[in-house]
Amino acid sequence: MNTTWTDYLAQTGAQIDAGHVRFHQHPADDATVVVPLLHLGLIRSRGEDSAPFLHNLLSNEVNKLAEDAVIHNSFNTPKGRMLASLLMWREADGHLAALAADIQPAILKKLSMYILRSKVALSDASSELALIGLSGPQAEAVLENAGLPRPAMPMRHHAADQARVIRLTTTSYILVIPTEQAAAHFAALRQAGAAAAGTDAWMLAMIRAGLPLITAATQELFVAQMLNFELIGGVSFKKGCYPGQEIVARTQYLGKLKKRMYRVHIDSDTAPAPADDLYAPQFGEQSAGQIVNAAPAPGGGFEALAVLQTSSREAGEVHLGRPEGPRLTFLELPYPLD
Repeated sequence: MNTTWTDYLAQTGAQIDAGHVRFHQHPADDATVVVPLLHLGLIRSRGEDSAPFLHNLLSNEVNKLAEDAVIHNSFNTPKGRMLASLLMWREADGHLAALAADIQPAILKKLSMYILRSKVALSDASSELALIGLSGPQAEAVLENAGLPRPAMPMRHHAADQARVIRLTTTSYILVIPTEQAAAHFAALRQAGAAAAGTDAWMLAMIRAGLPLITAATQELFVAQMLNFELIGGVSFKKGCYPGQEIVARTQYLGKLKKRMYRVHIDSDTAPAPADDLYAPQFGEQSAGQIVNAAPAPGGGFEALAVLQTSSREAGEVHLGRPEGPRLTFLELPYPLD
């Protein structure tokens, strides 16, 4: 983590704890917010074999990745369990992948073990580049006012000078810039109309978009389809083999998926944590699922992404932490669940 960037944030009133950012003032519920994404790290892949190397290890197409495209991807165990969720795009001489910062060092080390004779070099780009999130109804106007590029479609990126803007959804963007420019861009986005906000604001936007983030607590808990990864474009069923491919393909084509990821509200005074167990009457004392990500909801309580037994969702009664714990209320996702 770059200390110049974090020192600047501290001067603006931010509190930083293990990559989690908080500001003293909370923006209005309908505000467009700018968020330092210190909870994310970056892995860079460079070299003439970058595309085939990554293609052979990850769940999505990398060989055919268009120059301006952004994809969701996953790195899995041989048993098909997700070790990391990745957001990936091309650079001139390779690729960049964003993932949870708490697993970035271990994933970088594990991927490096596969290099062997491949002409590729992997490195930690987290201190060299900063990630800033922008989300809300006026996000596009804020980018325009700040003189930054605006990709026309979700899951596209566009670069101008040294700034790259990724459009994740219709209202959420990620700015990728050299770390020494992060403070100036953060200030410019605030001047252009965005309110400074902490990590929870970004997590809430991602929860509402149905985009999960694998962290240390949830590694190896889920097969890709349990996290709706095939629905958000994170799995290719036409590419060649990769670790866990057989399990992912079997899950897709054989039988009904027993677990899915849902968006929920939890009326609780205590924040749910990733991997917290969920309970349903038909499973008694046995866990029926786990929390993936959670964030405070504007009206109180918490919104979360939760992986559950589909039968428990159909029954409609699910509780957090224990069979008699706070009850979940189910909310809509922005995409249909098949």
